Amino acid sequence: MPEANLDQRLLLIARTRGHAPAAELLVAKFSRLAEHGACWIALGLAGSLLDEDAGRRRAWLRGAGTVAGAYALNQAIKFTVRRRRPQLPSLPPLTSTVSQLSFPSVHSTTSFAAACAYRRLAPAAALYLTAAAFAASRPYLGVHYPSDVLVGAALGSAIARAAQR
Repeated sequence: MPEANLDQRLLLIARTRGHAPAAELLVAKFSRLAEHGACWIALGLAGSLLDEDAGRRRAWLRGAGTVAGAYALNQAIKFTVRRRRPQLPSLPPLTSTVSQLSFPSVHSTTSFAAACAYRRLAPAAALYLTAAAFAASRPYLGVHYPSDVLVGAALGSAIARAAQR
């Protein structure tokens, strides 16, 4: 299967390039912030409390709800597909995970759902850059294939666009 080989090769590159102990520790700590979409939901709740405009407060809350919904749909897909997390000989994962299921990446799904949902409320470039960093952290840490991350990004974006209609 050529795409599987490409996925494995890209994972190996992510898992072996740019790795120093300090970088690995920093990326692992950063990645933890996005567990279960928590930082994105917290952003939406904080925005709803701090924004002075009532319409924007509602939009922040809708965004938080969109992230929570993206998380739930991601989990339903993950438990249906049941793709196992990658295992690279002599390259163990650099962080722990909640489950052994890999597809799609919940970090990627919730991060791109949040970036899309909040893009009119906060600087879009910063949101998407942060979402991309969370997504990229997962293959770097060896807990997701690149395809898990790409599908998660597309899924999260699609969910947010659908929620905005």
